[in-house]
Amino acid sequence: MPDEDVRLNLLEKWLDLQLPKLFADNAWGAVPAATLTSASSDASFRRYFRWQGAGRSLIVMDAPPPQEDCRPFVNVAHLLAEAGLNVPQILAADLERGFLLLNDLGHQTYLDVINADNADALFADATQALLALQQLPMTSAMPSYDDALLRRELQLFPEWYVQRHLGIEFTEAQHAAWQRVSQLLIDSALAQPKVLVHRDFMPRNLMLSEPNPGVLDFQDAVYGPVTYDVTCLFKDAFLSWPEVRVRAWLEQYWQQARAIGVPVQPELEDFLRASDLMGVQRHLKVIGIFARICHRDGKPKYLADVPRFLSYINAVLARRPELAELGALLAGLLSTDQEPA
Repeated sequence: MPDEDVRLNLLEKWLDLQLPKLFADNAWGAVPAATLTSASSDASFRRYFRWQGAGRSLIVMDAPPPQEDCRPFVNVAHLLAEAGLNVPQILAADLERGFLLLNDLGHQTYLDVINADNADALFADATQALLALQQLPMTSAMPSYDDALLRRELQLFPEWYVQRHLGIEFTEAQHAAWQRVSQLLIDSALAQPKVLVHRDFMPRNLMLSEPNPGVLDFQDAVYGPVTYDVTCLFKDAFLSWPEVRVRAWLEQYWQQARAIGVPVQPELEDFLRASDLMGVQRHLKVIGIFARICHRDGKPKYLADVPRFLSYINAVLARRPELAELGALLAGLLSTDQEPA
């Protein structure tokens, strides 16, 4: 029997033990006949199932150790709930085996429903949730976006996309150029004011919910650059917006953040530059991650979105001359006639 079927069997037995207590504690009556269906999976090893019975719906997370650890999810969920964000409630947990029972925040993500007509309203709600997150005091024992983490993320690009996917080894000159570009991006990130950072605050992880939005996939949160999440929100992995709209949304966020004391850069142009450079760091990282998911984990579909990230980077290169060396490096890599590995 495949490993995932073994885990599903263990999960169902665990649910059979948890549901009677949950229903009794909440005076919901007897546990009804129900179905357990796949709700979603993501680029990690986590899987989600939807339990439905008698008009009630719950979400079950399967996060198999040792690849995944539920504890950060639980800890950050409690933290974000304190800020008033609509995050999943932990109804039952087996942290050792990687099982969580959660309330259901809905069936539709922002990615499912967002379009040119409703984007302003949906992003306005998302911005309010982000600002609430960023106002949390940085008093929890959580990691920070330090030099080592930023450098480790950037290194995913040459390691997995350039070497593994394109089959190219940096020349000595290319390696030196990459090191200089990396240092520029890292210095920019570390110079920014720090807040709590979700790290994947994008439409795929925001649910159309009440209150709106429901916020998911926050287990990797750290303390770090203030522009990270808002850049992630508007320069998404799976859909793109016209540059003029992105700039308007960024400016609206910056104005609101300043008004409530979130520590953004005092000058709009400095904020926009920091956002641009932060975005480039993230886009290079994600290209590397998508290549790793393809070649290590056997999930090639994510590579189809690499051109979107290269487009984001090219838009920044056109207005940030300090990144000219990155532009030359990418041009050299992507003009090669070599077939991807």
